[in-house]
Amino acid sequence: MSIKSDNWIIEQAEKNQLIDPFEANQIREVDGNKIVSYGVSSYGYDVRCSNEFKIFTNTFSSVVDPKNFDSNSFVDVVADECIIPPNSFALARTVEYFKIPRSVLTLCLGKSTYARCGIIVNVTPLEPEWEGHVTLEFSNTTNLPAKIYANEGVAQMLFFESDDICKTSYKDRGGKYQGQTGVTLPKT
Repeated sequence: MSIKSDNWIIEQAEKNQLIDPFEANQIREVDGNKIVSYGVSSYGYDVRCSNEFKIFTNTFSSVVDPKNFDSNSFVDVVADECIIPPNSFALARTVEYFKIPRSVLTLCLGKSTYARCGIIVNVTPLEPEWEGHVTLEFSNTTNLPAKIYANEGVAQMLFFESDDICKTSYKDRGGKYQGQTGVTLPKT
């Protein structure tokens, strides 16, 4: 298994629509304003956060239960910026829609710009033949409010191709998050 380079990412995006929308360069500035970068990097792809957020709230004193998640635990926000309360988290989604090839496993790591501010990005692996918008979780580990910027880079996707095709892909299993759009809450 090896990590895939910028050449492979560009080729796959053009040929198989691996990532849509796709940016073949690192974008660091928009309309003369510096941004947190997104687009192809040497061995990965920096994704953007959309402007759709679900901010965790404890207004109803719910128990966080992954088998019976209370959607009232979130406040929906559509904005260019999201303020995450201290020691809390928010969900968002990528601008980009992914179609992962059968021989590829994709891992996501948060960008250092956010990590250096105590904001952790968490995403589970994108399995072979999974497709959809990626749901992002931002944890604010600080005791201060933290800001996330929509339509700017937030995390990097790394693509690993196996020497052997898997017997059963995410699509074959009928994975519950297949084809997700928007910010998707836990499902059982």
